[in-house]
Amino acid sequence: MYSSAVTNRPYPFRVLVDAIPGARWWRDAVLVVGGALLTVIGAQVSIPLPNSPVPITGQTLAVVIAGASLGAWRGASSQLLYLLMGLFLPVYSGGSHGWQVIFGATGGFLVAFPIVAGIMGFMAERGADRKPLLAIITFAVGQLVIFGIGVPWLKFATGMEWQDAIEKGFLVFIPGGIIKALLGGVATPLAWKLVRKFER
Repeated sequence: MYSSAVTNRPYPFRVLVDAIPGARWWRDAVLVVGGALLTVIGAQVSIPLPNSPVPITGQTLAVVIAGASLGAWRGASSQLLYLLMGLFLPVYSGGSHGWQVIFGATGGFLVAFPIVAGIMGFMAERGADRKPLLAIITFAVGQLVIFGIGVPWLKFATGMEWQDAIEKGFLVFIPGGIIKALLGGVATPLAWKLVRKFER
């Protein structure tokens, strides 16, 4: 038997993993660890940019997907776990780790991850990832929040002028951000269609 508190919550307040039977504490622990590992994998996709200290990575896509699929508190917890892992293990982009990364040029983007995962989970619990257009907008908002925190951090950590920080920490990433929002916005509604088929 499993608790109906997880699997039978009102439809608008469910996320993808809540459609999976089982509500024991270890299940949530496994999901949180899985979300962190998803971000670790995304971090290994790292493409340095010649004029920017911030590389193109798969992390931001992993963060919004983790939030949308795990829900607010599990999604945020998974990213907090990722940040803690990176203090001791080389799991940040480029195999970096330690407090110097948090306080460095890319630290703001990392600090934004738990916040954005929580926001994405909150929105997903209210059905924002069910339809492609709304899902794409939601994923785009998640990307923007990451940049909204990361760019000011980049400016103050490096002493850049605002114009340079915006250019090197945001403008060059717009095409990639759009692609990630499209990927996430299409993938999650498709996943929900599969879930609903199995629930019948």
